[in-house]
Amino acid sequence: MRTCLYIVVPCYNEEACIDLTASILGQEKLSQLVLNGIISQDSRILFINDGSTDKTWEKIVNLHNKNPDLYSGLSLTRNRGHQNALLAGLMYARTKADVVISMDADLQDDVNAIDKMLEKYFNGSDIVYGVRSSRKKDSFFKRFTAESFYKFMSWCGVDIVFNHADFRLMSRKSLDKLSEFKEVNLFLRAIVPLIGYKTSSVYYKREERKAGESKYPLKKMLSFAIEGITSFSDKPIRYITKLGLLVFCLSIIMLIYSCVNWYRGETVIGWASIICSIWALGGMVLFCMGVIGEYIGKIYLETKHRPPYFISEIIDKDE
Repeated sequence: MRTCLYIVVPCYNEEACIDLTASILGQEKLSQLVLNGIISQDSRILFINDGSTDKTWEKIVNLHNKNPDLYSGLSLTRNRGHQNALLAGLMYARTKADVVISMDADLQDDVNAIDKMLEKYFNGSDIVYGVRSSRKKDSFFKRFTAESFYKFMSWCGVDIVFNHADFRLMSRKSLDKLSEFKEVNLFLRAIVPLIGYKTSSVYYKREERKAGESKYPLKKMLSFAIEGITSFSDKPIRYITKLGLLVFCLSIIMLIYSCVNWYRGETVIGWASIICSIWALGGMVLFCMGVIGEYIGKIYLETKHRPPYFISEIIDKDE
């Protein structure tokens, strides 16, 4: 019996590129894999509508109506973010498919890498990471910030694949284990390596977005980075403790220095130094409180056990 493959594609306001994505992924890549006997005829593309406000869901429905054997879709009740939308698709697909590949709708990930991923899967890998071979096409700022993020995550002790986003293959067995993670604050790039099954990587060149605009501006990327760091490492909060100890030691030294100067009669007016110290210490305290607040906020959300998403509609030939 041939392997059933689902390609999960989260979508948020992707009406400009979804037809092209469906054509390249479905009519070209998936159909060719079926024709070559690599995967079964039950394989399909699963689009996840993450509360889009444009015609994304309408186009997904049209695709399904034209070819129900090739296209399926889930629509979430509201926008829950890329990670939750992706999780919704993975959890649905694991009940239908033997293996699932996740990728973005903008076609920046190399579609031809899917063949290599399947080859790695057939050779025994339960998880195959799509890894960028180069960031030369990125701007200096984006390249510097992205690589700094991965290095900082590694320094924090987080097991994360360098230059890997959410383009990956997962077997049903690994998806079953992923379903056991009940975290509200999702950062799948660091959760998946915790599963521990045999993994491998496929390297590819990332292309420019085919159509539409990026849904990840700087503000969202920073938020995503903070989410990843605070969800998987307690090093920042440990270093706050060390920083507090260092400042305390420096204050003791300055107290001794001030007492010695007073005894020697060398006291001077120190208004500038006092003001600078107050501002520096005040800023450091607020920053440290903010980091601690991030952790407390995550504890608050995790204790509520709220569901990460709700599905409002399913369009699938088998449903």
